[in-house]
Amino acid sequence: QVRLVESGGGLVQAGGSLRVSCEASGRPFHSYNMGWFRQAPGKDREFVAAINWNGGNTDYAASVRGRFTISRDGAKNTLSLQMNSLKPEDTAVYYCAAQTRSLMFLRTTPSHYDSWGQGTQVTVSS
Repeated sequence: QVRLVESGGGLVQAGGSLRVSCEASGRPFHSYNMGWFRQAPGKDREFVAAINWNGGNTDYAASVRGRFTISRDGAKNTLSLQMNSLKPEDTAVYYCAAQTRSLMFLRTTPSHYDSWGQGTQVTVSS
């Protein structure tokens, strides 16, 4: 079981930047892929970005590609999401998640992830 704790959410104006982080514990940090998902009120949880176990491969949703950057720091057991050029439609609760099986594939659906953080609110004002 991987324990995940997000931080860094907040309120930002459209066009601004924000960085959210996720501290992991419970299993060796290199033993799982990781991802960011988000969920807006009344909507399903959607994929944002994923990174493989060693940081060598990433994937992004089309809606955030070129604006968001996912990264992981093995020395700090931390996953990060740098969000630039934020839009009001980026407003959501952001969740980090760990994928502990089939590590050769980066997954984009929530059902493939085993552990989840509690979420952090990101609000972008227009």
